[in-house]
Amino acid sequence: MSKLLLTNARLINEGEIKDVDVLIENEHISQINTSIQASNGYSVIDLDGKYLMPGMIDDQVHFREPGMTHKADLATESAAAVAGGITSFMDMPNVNPQTTTRAALRDKYNMAENRCTANYGFYLGATNSNIEEIKALTVGEGAGIKAFLGASTGDMLVDNPKALERIFKHAPTIVLTHCEDSPMIWESEQKAREIYGEDVPFSMHPVIRSADACLKSSQFAVNLATQYDALLHVLHLTTAIEMNLFNSDHRSKKRITAEACVHHLWFDESKYEELGSKIKCNPAIKGEEDRRAIISALNDKRIDVIATDHAPHTFSEKEGKYFETPAGLPLVQHALQILFDLSARNEISPELIVDRACHAPADIFGISKRGYVREGWFADLVIINPNKTHLVTSSNLLSKCQWSPFESHEFSSSVDTTIVNGKIVYKDGSLTGDIGGQKLIFTRGR
Repeated sequence: MSKLLLTNARLINEGEIKDVDVLIENEHISQINTSIQASNGYSVIDLDGKYLMPGMIDDQVHFREPGMTHKADLATESAAAVAGGITSFMDMPNVNPQTTTRAALRDKYNMAENRCTANYGFYLGATNSNIEEIKALTVGEGAGIKAFLGASTGDMLVDNPKALERIFKHAPTIVLTHCEDSPMIWESEQKAREIYGEDVPFSMHPVIRSADACLKSSQFAVNLATQYDALLHVLHLTTAIEMNLFNSDHRSKKRITAEACVHHLWFDESKYEELGSKIKCNPAIKGEEDRRAIISALNDKRIDVIATDHAPHTFSEKEGKYFETPAGLPLVQHALQILFDLSARNEISPELIVDRACHAPADIFGISKRGYVREGWFADLVIINPNKTHLVTSSNLLSKCQWSPFESHEFSSSVDTTIVNGKIVYKDGSLTGDIGGQKLIFTRGR
């Protein structure tokens, strides 16, 4: 039996910060106490007051496998994820072939086995015509059902009102939505072309993919979920005007929950001049007032989850003109560092980071025995050094695409160690080579 003792930790967990020791035996946390004595056979890590927290559970990533592995794959991106303190991820269905059948979902789980450094789960994608696949999905077979209510990267737009009604009426698990109104976006694109031709500046992205286009679609999804009493999780909210769609109840009392992503918490539209296509994403990064509104909604519990929407493309793909350039950016490797920088700026607290990035995804998706530091639960843990800075350079990037919008930025904290199922998978700036990821168990049904 392998035993790992973590001593002198400042544990951030369940709304408080306290000094503890944690004993890990094989895959699980066996003891949490103010002082645990090491015995023969124990490996010991002295945290010397560094933060210890549950690993982040990222409920929205695009790891591009199958079909787009020139951009990314399950192995490379899960490795980048653990370097960023993410110990579990849920991957989206807009791949090739699309994950829109239960057979394709099973194939994807088979691809992941013994290749992922982090724990993994996959979504079934909704289309205008796959309602029978959705009905047949059983609780635990996948992470949930993803519906693109707005056209983004790929061609999985669900725009048939009757199809959407059937999805919300019959979905056996939680439905996740990308909410932007495509007709409004297409109209705005045409107006931009009339003014700029093909040389549309990237600063027009939040105008083309406007706040009103987001609100119209989000309202539609919330109304459908309310009508059919469905479980709904609205992804990557970006606007102040959408915040009023959600309440401040604890997530345990909600059937409609909401997510914000790290790049929308960090960037605002002033950065398009400097970064251009590197921060082109859907929905668009918008104004500073929108960023502040999302931060406020996080603090008052209207936003339930923090995720990344990690969506890598090759650098050459991001070098084109506005309409040629795909939307999305790589984010998993720096997710927690972004959040702890926001904490250092007193915009959010360390306790909030852990609640929204770790506890909440586990609760909302019913992930078995993960997301908390508890005795008997899986040892998915991260050690954060709040006093050691981290400079992002091209040489320390792990995502296959090998670029980041944060290159040359120095974060105020660093990920010291990441533990997945009791195995140290990342330490002191390097992967250890252990492939510790397991299939996530989902227990929440309708």
